[in-house]
Amino acid sequence: MKCPKCQYERTSHDQHVVPGICPACGIAYTKWKNNANTASVQRHSDEIDQDYTFTQKLWGTLTYVPDKVDATAFWGRAALLAIFVVWGFNFILHGVDWTHIGASFLHNVNLPFHEFGHVLFSPFGRFMMFLGGSLFQIMMPLIALFSFSLQMRDNFAAAIMLWWTGQNFIDVAPYIADAKYRALPLIRGMGEESHDWGNLLTMLNREESAQTYGDISFTIGALIMLLSFYWAGWILYQQKKILDEFGDSRGR
Repeated sequence: MKCPKCQYERTSHDQHVVPGICPACGIAYTKWKNNANTASVQRHSDEIDQDYTFTQKLWGTLTYVPDKVDATAFWGRAALLAIFVVWGFNFILHGVDWTHIGASFLHNVNLPFHEFGHVLFSPFGRFMMFLGGSLFQIMMPLIALFSFSLQMRDNFAAAIMLWWTGQNFIDVAPYIADAKYRALPLIRGMGEESHDWGNLLTMLNREESAQTYGDISFTIGALIMLLSFYWAGWILYQQKKILDEFGDSRGR
């Protein structure tokens, strides 16, 4: 057992000293570790709470990396990021293709949030009721993003939520592009009159621009996905530097 404070390593000659107590400096290993963790979190919190602008505080929060890194968790995150990169480019390279986007199981994951959005925004009028489905579908992963980053201080998970946000922009792109034709199948056999973006762009007298707006939504989604790759990769790069310098910190 190596002391986390003075790095003294116990030997067979230290059997007379109570386990969990450093024979050299006398600290209790567990208590010292807990105090060090608390001090580290408090120090970072104090730095964030200094007289910085909101943008500086937000940047400090979104770029936060813990002082300790679990090697197993790190490599698991690296593998997970590789999967999301491949998955993301699979969406991006297919373009605004309903047969590919709609066939993804994520479309069925997004759908309940889309439908709830209609209910949530219905008190704000007919226009917002139609818009609310796509709007809340995009808002949901953003809510999760800020929960992971601000409350749980897990920016890697937040970056994955940013990926999901981009995927939702891509998910609604074919729906927007279909506004002029209203040909996509709707849930529960609803008719053309229930087509969200058909109604929205008709209200705005922009039906002829449906494909353009669909392309814009897709492009925004693709760029957000690329940003999520960079953010998650940067977090892992910082964690890898900590691993290389201090090693696996699970038991220290």
